[in-house]
Amino acid sequence: MDTRQTLLDHCSRHLGTLRNEGRYRDFTRLEKIAGRFPTYRWHGPGGQGPGGAREITVWSANDYLGMGTHPAVLEAAAGAVAAHGAGAGGTRNISGTSPLHAALEDELASWHGKPAALLFGSGYLANQAALSALLAALPGMEVFSDAMNHASMIDGMRRSPAKRHIWRHNDLGHLEELLRAADPAAPKVIAFESVYSMEGDVAPLHAICDLAEKYDAITYLDEVHAVGLYGPQGAGIAERDGAAARIDVIEGTLAKGVGVFGGYIAGAADLVDYVRSVAGGLIFTTALPPPTVAAALASIRHIRADAALRERLASRAAALKAALDAAGLPRLDSHSHIVPVPVPGADACRAVARRMLEEFSIYVTPINYPTVPRGTERLRLCATPFHDDAMIAELVRALGEVLRVAKAA
Repeated sequence: MDTRQTLLDHCSRHLGTLRNEGRYRDFTRLEKIAGRFPTYRWHGPGGQGPGGAREITVWSANDYLGMGTHPAVLEAAAGAVAAHGAGAGGTRNISGTSPLHAALEDELASWHGKPAALLFGSGYLANQAALSALLAALPGMEVFSDAMNHASMIDGMRRSPAKRHIWRHNDLGHLEELLRAADPAAPKVIAFESVYSMEGDVAPLHAICDLAEKYDAITYLDEVHAVGLYGPQGAGIAERDGAAARIDVIEGTLAKGVGVFGGYIAGAADLVDYVRSVAGGLIFTTALPPPTVAAALASIRHIRADAALRERLASRAAALKAALDAAGLPRLDSHSHIVPVPVPGADACRAVARRMLEEFSIYVTPINYPTVPRGTERLRLCATPFHDDAMIAELVRALGEVLRVAKAA
């Protein structure tokens, strides 16, 4: 066997399958413009202006509050570059822990009302490393996972020896059925998200915590799509609903509402220290760069004090939903800032997104399998505090026209 050629042939066939099914992923080249969010430059076919770029409006960014270009955040990053350089220079154990890292972990712990927090290189890595470590801590561990949990959570569970049970999305009756059938003596973890990024719905935190107490289970909550956006200080759905004290581990990201990069967990001091001591995804990964840490710290401190920014986000999301409804356009029933618009069929979904970009200078992300089940493809819209009424009106007008043409075809 010619292993090299066999591998190349396999890759070519698989890529061909993805293209035939409309699931091949193109990376659209988008240039973020500081101070003009959510206006970007698109570098692609049909571009206009310097270098062939065209200005567009982005409706699918995860920088939900536009903090990635906030002046205070940029100033903090620039100051850290001047003071400390571009990189951390090592893992947390090898010269990679600075006073900035310690200050950010203290800020995160305070934000979530927990004794300790721990930084990771990304939100994905935080889930993967923390869950795999925690689920291997006790023999016979069993984990109960919501069916819509993120791939990073699933990856962390699969890397552990824990027995995995999958409960139907937000179906507490099914969760209790699985908990009741499990060995009462087995240590248990219930893993779930607060805001589900593809559905836009929210988990019933207190009801899940009630089941955790009833069946002696630890709770692990992914707040990735909620941190910065909900609660009096923006700490997430757990803060908003008064449930943070009932959650054992809160995992979050610095790359969405905070607008920078990185991930973390927050929880009891010994639990967090245990993960710090055994998680390979932390031990063997270079620490976050000081400019990134300084930017995240500045962003969180601003977010905690700026309730008006969250109020603006909520009002813009409500305005978008109302405009879609008034135009008779389809959307999933969302209870968050995320507004999914169903466009079944991978080819159809990609074609709608392509027309929106090429003909109307509007970028919306097509979501296809395996991110969502086949037949449930959708566009994922995210209103931010900076999407004004004119932008909403233009989006709805363009979307209505493109969807009508797609339906007629």
